[in-house]
Amino acid sequence: MQRRGNLRPGFWLVFWREFSWFRRRPFLVAITTVVPLGLLMLLSAIFSAGLATRLPIAVLDLDGSDLSRSIVRFVDATPDTAVAVRVADLAEGRRLIVSRRVRGLLMLPLNLERDVFAGRRPEVVFFYNSQTFTIGNLTLRGVNAAVPTVAAGIRVALRTGEGQPFEVAQAAVMPVPVQTHALFNPTLNYVFFLLAALLPAVLQTAMVTTMAYAVGIDAASRHRFKVLRRLGGGLWPAMAGKIVPYTVLFLVVLGMSDLVLFGLLGLPLRGHSWLLVIAGLLFIVSCLFLGSLLALVLKPVATAISIATLMTAPAFGFMGIGFPRIAMNGFAYAYGSLLPGTWYLMARIDQTIRGTPLELSLKPVLVLGIFVIVLSGLTAWRLLILRAQTEAGAAPPLRRFSEAAT
Repeated sequence: MQRRGNLRPGFWLVFWREFSWFRRRPFLVAITTVVPLGLLMLLSAIFSAGLATRLPIAVLDLDGSDLSRSIVRFVDATPDTAVAVRVADLAEGRRLIVSRRVRGLLMLPLNLERDVFAGRRPEVVFFYNSQTFTIGNLTLRGVNAAVPTVAAGIRVALRTGEGQPFEVAQAAVMPVPVQTHALFNPTLNYVFFLLAALLPAVLQTAMVTTMAYAVGIDAASRHRFKVLRRLGGGLWPAMAGKIVPYTVLFLVVLGMSDLVLFGLLGLPLRGHSWLLVIAGLLFIVSCLFLGSLLALVLKPVATAISIATLMTAPAFGFMGIGFPRIAMNGFAYAYGSLLPGTWYLMARIDQTIRGTPLELSLKPVLVLGIFVIVLSGLTAWRLLILRAQTEAGAAPPLRRFSEAAT
């Protein structure tokens, strides 16, 4: 390969020129490498535990009986909750929840044991903050797993005490048993669904914004656009020289994030690795063309960057991880469908956690391919318009006057 100083106008001259920009433009270094990799390390450190366990709760035991102590022990034994403190009244429990020292309050009423063995239905009450959606649901799950278990054991004990065989008593307590089997991510590991989705969402914003900035600089004026064409020896080699370096760079960043997810954090790969690589490449190229198109349509560069950020920053909320897409309204569903990250995430989940068969996994990859074709076509169309405007603007004044007169 020729040295950069000896290169003639063409693809390689623009290619190496893009890399030389990293020394002169710190913004490009930050948005292409520092920010994505920094967020990768930060999010990996946050979610490295995988599971949220032993969340502290308070207990208000007004009964003080053997039964209430058994319930407290069962609740404390669940992996989701840990009895951190005992309170004297509801007001103290409320203060602890508001101050976030505990995540819930379990209240065992007075005469709990007496009412249970008398055949009454006393209520065990659990207070939690539903605004903290994840933490509230986890603590509620721990209590809901422990208290019914104790109640079922008591009912079985009462029936066996009356002379019923254990099997008959157990069948009477639960006449229709329900078996539940979580097919994917049964441990609710946050690395497998939340962290694996956050990284593509962050990378999508970085890619679109980067390309809006990089292309926007060369398309800011007719003079800069003409310089880019001369350096590339033509319009198409010049644009290829601009897009390919960032494609390679973001492939490396995505590959590093996958090394952390698959190697260090144990994300499973149950599908086809080659299909995941193709989906990742199409995802990167489609995002780069989207940023290029925004830069060519919107002026100045700051406007293109702002719109790119506005489009992609909230993308995670439309990808169907925190809130299912099937339950979204028409606008939210359509907006999510117009983002390449949504389809890449679908292909990513299919090939990692779900292990979806090949024939069912092709749709998101094909949609990403359509994104590349449509966005590259629109970008080429806009480039042809800019080239025509540049050539018309470079015409001699006398020629332009005669053309206007005719």
